[in-house]
Amino acid sequence: MSKRGDSTTTIQEAIRQTKPFRSPSHEAMIGLNLTVERLRWPFQELMQQHGDLTSQQYNVLRILRGAGAQGLPTLEIGDRMVERTPGISRMIDRLERKGLVARTRAAEDRRQVLVTITDDGSALLKSLDRPIDKLTERVMGVLSETETRELVRLLDKLRNGLD
Repeated sequence: MSKRGDSTTTIQEAIRQTKPFRSPSHEAMIGLNLTVERLRWPFQELMQQHGDLTSQQYNVLRILRGAGAQGLPTLEIGDRMVERTPGISRMIDRLERKGLVARTRAAEDRRQVLVTITDDGSALLKSLDRPIDKLTERVMGVLSETETRELVRLLDKLRNGLD
């Protein structure tokens, strides 16, 4: 039997399960979670090495880079997150302490706080772009372009089926 994490293992072997799964859907769900977890770690290690970021913090910085100079309200950042987190305000506090984001009051509604990425935050993201691209290519390189497009289609179908 292959060791856990070996790319040649089946889902059942990877979790050392000796009994059959209850259903193909159950096996697929376990496999999806197992795969997400396995793919997450190389990216997390890369972000730790470049700026001591978590994946959620990296996601916030990318969202803010895309938003441009006008920034976004905290709740909208939370709505755009790939990985939802209840503590978005605390996360932005940590990013602000690191000098990666800044908060300002909206000119048209002084009650609204907008978050923008700072020059340091932009520089950090820029320094991560190439390593993230290389890691993405390495991770996804086991799939052909056709397989990748099919995976995206299936993931969209699963995600949209929950609405």
